Amino acid sequence: MDPVSNPYAPGAGSPPPELAGRGDVREAVRVCIERQRRGRAAKSVLMVGLRGVGKTVLLDQMRSDAEGTGAHTIRIEAPENRSLPALLAPQLRLALLRLNRIEAARDMAVRGLKALAGFAGKLKLTYRDIEVGLDYDPEPGLADNGELEGDLTALLEQVGRTAKAAGTILVIFIDELQYVEERQMAALISALHRCAQAQLPVTLVGAGLPQLRGRMGEAKSYAERLFQFPEIGALATPDAERAIVKPAGDEGVLVDEPAVDRIVSETKGYPYFLQEWGKHAWDAASHSPITEDDVINASREAVAALDESFFRVRFDRLTPAEKKYLRGMAELGPGPHRSGDIADQFGRPVQSFGPIRSNLILKGMIWSPTHGDTAFTVPLFDEFMKRIMPGEDWRQ
Repeated sequence: MDPVSNPYAPGAGSPPPELAGRGDVREAVRVCIERQRRGRAAKSVLMVGLRGVGKTVLLDQMRSDAEGTGAHTIRIEAPENRSLPALLAPQLRLALLRLNRIEAARDMAVRGLKALAGFAGKLKLTYRDIEVGLDYDPEPGLADNGELEGDLTALLEQVGRTAKAAGTILVIFIDELQYVEERQMAALISALHRCAQAQLPVTLVGAGLPQLRGRMGEAKSYAERLFQFPEIGALATPDAERAIVKPAGDEGVLVDEPAVDRIVSETKGYPYFLQEWGKHAWDAASHSPITEDDVINASREAVAALDESFFRVRFDRLTPAEKKYLRGMAELGPGPHRSGDIADQFGRPVQSFGPIRSNLILKGMIWSPTHGDTAFTVPLFDEFMKRIMPGEDWRQ
């Protein structure tokens, strides 16, 4: 069939043609935003889940939903090598400049920009990666103590007052939130807590790997009372089927029921993999309907595409020792696995793998569902590790 008409969209953060099975969490975010816009209490929403479940796509859709209701938004992605103040400052400046166009909020917005000048000026000594245009001179004593938690709180309070004067809300969207350093995370939580106490319309919608929930609790013990943590996982079978059938149907193409069943089985319902299999099944089919034979023929191409992109880009960041550790995990299956069982694969004490395990957690490759357990953050990574490191040499 015509590859130009292929509706499926595998890719990092690429929106699927049918965003199936995520209505509940989108509604939870809508309710949170509307309650806080009206000065009512609501917990911010932090989505947690493995790689490839569509958190980034959801975050972008939620931002579009919010802006459609008149909310003001900013969006950042937290990489491993940037500070949170450096990421927030330019985006908060843009938000304040937009709010400055609203007559009722103009004075508050100007004061917010002065607070931002003080915030950036003093914290530049600590966070040298802060780069932001300054529109006003700082106001002495406003967000300029040089202490992150207090200054960020003062800054977000002023932004919240500005949004309230404008009759709107500021929604901060942050992806890959697990990479924010603990002290900076604590400052963000404290600032949001203060805004909630003052009933100011500022809220956070974030996304991160499963370890995010624990990291937030370590940063501030009250975080679990301040945030909702919906888990984003594989799609339920009816939703996975819809994600395959509807995009093809919109193009006038049918997918046989056995073909749909085969795709759902191969992908375990993970959204990214559904898109990859759907794309290759479409390309393998000569005409409608797409059959199970087409899916079988496409599976080799789908697996190869995942190996070279989705899996390989993560594998290549690892040291040889880290690769061997993950290969030992893979030998035990999908997981989670006891850390001692992984160490037994190499005949070594579990303590000897402490630094390797810690580095893998920092790199976002594994996480600990419970104390002493270890699990992959990437679905089906155990199968990839067996393909990329076959045989027994990895035990040496």
